[in-house]
Formats: sequence, structure tokens, C-alpha cells
Amino acid sequence: MTTAVEEYIAAKIRPEQKPIVERLRSLMRECAPNATELITYGIIGWKGRKMLAVISPTQKDITFAFSQGAAFEDRFGLLKGEGHVSKHVKIKDVDTLPVEAIRDYIAQALKLDEA
Repeated sequence: MTTAVEEYIAAKIRPEQKPIVERLRSLMRECAPNATELITYGIIGWKGRKMLAVISPTQKDITFAFSQGAAFEDRFGLLKGEGHVSKHVKIKDVDTLPVEAIRDYIAQALKLDEA
């Protein structure tokens, strides 16, 4: 059975970006197994009690944004964004995806979601 997320990926994600999206989905399943994956505001997202993270494709990269990212301890120095709540990481290639940092950010998102 095809899910709404899989339909979205087939229709909206560029072929060269699909490995990035699949790796991020895999990391979310691994690190946040109880989060609900869904389509929200026209993009892929994960929800715990509140929204945890979203994937937004652009022409150049995949933006992986954390809803409460501004509250994270960013020991990797990868979080970007001008807002006071959400912060994001831009990912251009699956081979350079910062797995350790993403795992850390997901863990922080879950901790904030539990509070």
C-alpha cells in the first residue's frame, strides 16, 4: 500500500534528492520510532506531541527543519535560520549527510517535545 508520504516523494522530490529524503526518514524511524510521519502544510513532517521536524525540498538541496531548533545546543554548528523558534540544516548530498549531528538534533527535539 502506498502512503501519502510515498506519493509525495514520488511526485515532489527530485530523483537526485530521493536518497537524502530516504536517509532522513530512516534516521527518524531509528531515533524517533513513536513519531508520526505525515504530510503537513504540503511537506513531509514528524509529530510527537507537537511537530518535531519537517523536510522541505528546494531546487538546490533538502532542508531538514526542527520546529524547536532554536532551543537546541548546537555543538555541531550546523543549524541555520533567522527565526527564534525553528532552525534547519541544508543537505545537498546523501554522502555528506551529517548523521551524528542529525541523530543529536532528533534526540534534542524529542526531549523538548516531552517537556
